[in-house]
Amino acid sequence: MSPSLLVIMDPVEGIKPYKDSTFAMLLEAQARGWSLAYAQQTALSQRDGRSLVHASELEVRDQDSGWFTLGETRTRPIDSFPLVLMRKDPPFDIDYVYTTYLLDQPAAAGSLVVNHPAALRNANEKLAATRFPQFCPPVLVSCDANELNGFIEEQGDAILKPLEGMGGTSVFRVRPHDPNRSVIIETLTHHGKHLIMAQRFVPEISQGDKRILVIDGEPVPWALARIPAEGETRGNLAAGGKGTGVSLSDRDREIVAGVTPMLRDMGILFAGLDVIGDYLTEINVTSPTCIRELDRLYSLNIAGTLFDRIEQILAV
Repeated sequence: MSPSLLVIMDPVEGIKPYKDSTFAMLLEAQARGWSLAYAQQTALSQRDGRSLVHASELEVRDQDSGWFTLGETRTRPIDSFPLVLMRKDPPFDIDYVYTTYLLDQPAAAGSLVVNHPAALRNANEKLAATRFPQFCPPVLVSCDANELNGFIEEQGDAILKPLEGMGGTSVFRVRPHDPNRSVIIETLTHHGKHLIMAQRFVPEISQGDKRILVIDGEPVPWALARIPAEGETRGNLAAGGKGTGVSLSDRDREIVAGVTPMLRDMGILFAGLDVIGDYLTEINVTSPTCIRELDRLYSLNIAGTLFDRIEQILAV
């Protein structure tokens, strides 16, 4: 009987197969003989302390149309799956948090949840990087307009962003004389009610925001440098950035080595570090991307490396 995995993700019909990292993982698992079950976050429940999922059988094909087929849908205990891929994209909202609570039970019962649900809660993708101030640009987390304005004045050029988003959503570059500075702060903080992050602007963004993929503490030797489109500050591919491959620098490897103990301690098997110039800006743990782009550029099989490690862990 083939081993089975459960993938929790956004609607499979809405992905872009040629660039979707979750899709790369599913293709690799299927090629290795795993049977696939698919569910969205809303299909999870819990009864008498045991977490359940209403999941559909899934087959995938590496093509740009007709890339999936759904089969029988039935309700199963999540702990009946030896492997759970939690790949729901942000926003990291309260429903996401509740989902991680439901995944605590199968994780405690012996299912391998990638990444561990407690790590998903505790390693906020923006805030986790601040655990390593030696690698970060100057940074402030606050909802206070006076503090944020003071930081902008002090740094002269800053990036402001929400703590729960992804893909460059609601990321602003703000300078002291920006006429929209006050309204940007008001909007992002919801008039002082929500914490946001301010980072000193790193001009090396023009050379790309590097995504470094890390599998159980070991980095892929090449990163995808996401270069902003003309007139843009954000390098995110979702914001129109262009991806180009680069070899890891000595500084990149120093950052990975510094972050690795935390990743391993928290059960973060697959992470994506964002590095601009010499600075760590984010540690992505919810649904890191760029597998397919790097695979194409360097003839890699990053999902294969990930599943090698997953299968080693499950064999113990």
